[in-house]
Amino acid sequence: MTVRGSKQQNQISFKSELARKATHMTALSIPGGYYVLSLDKVTMLYIMVPITLLMILIDISRLRNWLFWRGFARKIIQPIIREHEIAGDFTGATYILLSVCLTVALYSKPVAIAALAFIIVGDTFAALLGRKFGRHKFRNKSYEGSLSCLLGTVIVAIVISRLNLHPPLELYAALFGALVATVVEALSFEIDDNVSVPILSGLAMTLFITISYNF
Repeated sequence: MTVRGSKQQNQISFKSELARKATHMTALSIPGGYYVLSLDKVTMLYIMVPITLLMILIDISRLRNWLFWRGFARKIIQPIIREHEIAGDFTGATYILLSVCLTVALYSKPVAIAALAFIIVGDTFAALLGRKFGRHKFRNKSYEGSLSCLLGTVIVAIVISRLNLHPPLELYAALFGALVATVVEALSFEIDDNVSVPILSGLAMTLFITISYNF
């Protein structure tokens, strides 16, 4: 969960934050693969559910300090783990994989691809630019970080609206989803934003499309 300007955010160095968000950005391969490989919903879930279960197992091994964690996984993951994750929370990777399974299961393919890309790109923009340039704070966030998140999600919306998707995701629906994703990320619900952003932005786009279609 991205908490700009808080102790959770500052307890790792900016270099580690860059490494963390570089890892986060590789998750674009998930919605990207969903599109490029022309996978259907069921096939995508067959692929993602086992991967998600494996990540949950890794997180449990970390929290319980099992041999698998001590002997291998810790060397890779430990430097980019935040304080609240060390204290007993799952990592962002587990949350994003859970949200992939939920988003793919709940929404149409175009909406799922957009919603997942929103959290991956928007959160990365918010965390890095907000931490680097954030000066004007609200709650535990910064206006600069939230505007950066909006920039990232709008870029995603424009790109996805131009993809050859069936049915296509219209630009207005995608932009509405981008705005909702930014607001949800800024509000910091108790639910990890890796889950709340794609679920709620996906719901917003689905409702927008449904209402627009009926009119």
